[in-house]
Amino acid sequence: MKLRSLLFVPGDSERKFAHASNCGADALILDLEDSVTPAQKAFARDHVAKLIDRRNTRNWRLLVRVNALDTGLTLVDLVAVVRPGVDAVMVPKANGAVDIERIGHYLDALEAKAGMPQGAVKIVVVATETAKAMFALCAYTPAHPRLVALTWGAEDLSAALGATDNKEPDGAWTFPYQVARAQCLFAASAADVTPIDTIFVDFRDPEGLERDCRRSRRDGFTGRMAIHPDQVATINRCYAPSEAEIEHARKIVAAFDANPGAGTLGVDGKMVDIPHLKAARKTLASI
Repeated sequence: MKLRSLLFVPGDSERKFAHASNCGADALILDLEDSVTPAQKAFARDHVAKLIDRRNTRNWRLLVRVNALDTGLTLVDLVAVVRPGVDAVMVPKANGAVDIERIGHYLDALEAKAGMPQGAVKIVVVATETAKAMFALCAYTPAHPRLVALTWGAEDLSAALGATDNKEPDGAWTFPYQVARAQCLFAASAADVTPIDTIFVDFRDPEGLERDCRRSRRDGFTGRMAIHPDQVATINRCYAPSEAEIEHARKIVAAFDANPGAGTLGVDGKMVDIPHLKAARKTLASI
């Protein structure tokens, strides 16, 4: 599942959904959680179910962010949205793999009821939004069969910790949130699922978004969540390999294919080894 750009869309807004549908995102996250007020939850749930049922031709994945397990609304959300046309659910404020196991059981039953193949609905986890979650990141390995990606969030974690801010004056994350970001990246890599970076909140700052996306991709994230359609093109560009990177990756793969017993080789005047080969294959797989 290609998850380079994932755009949040409030589940109760037809206008925002229509605008988002043609923005070029790899996935839309129809939100039943934080962007929907308690008074609008039932309407949003029904609206999202109708959007899924349209089954019109689309070139993006459809995800639904359900409400957290401690709200008592998760199962109600899942009953409404698990139907042909939904690709994955996003689980917020997860406390660890035990929560994913529970939701996996819900999905087993609901897929059977809907006549869907078992395992059709995948899971994306927001893995760092509670203090307890920070001590459970290793539990995602080995990955649940439905788990396709881990991402992280700073705002709910800030609330959980009682922080007055999570950014330095220059816009950099303060230390606890640097830890959360790094640990999410490590956990996703260990579980061999997609690491997705968190939102960049200032959608009126495209230059800042681009700088942050390039740092993010440099560190190992392969996609990012967005809160505005105007962010999508920048995210897509920054997380896509350049032509030079693709060409270099092809040279590395070709060199090792031509020398199957080699552990190190020279490519473009530099020594490369097996880690470089693995990275090259990942680059080519992302095209």
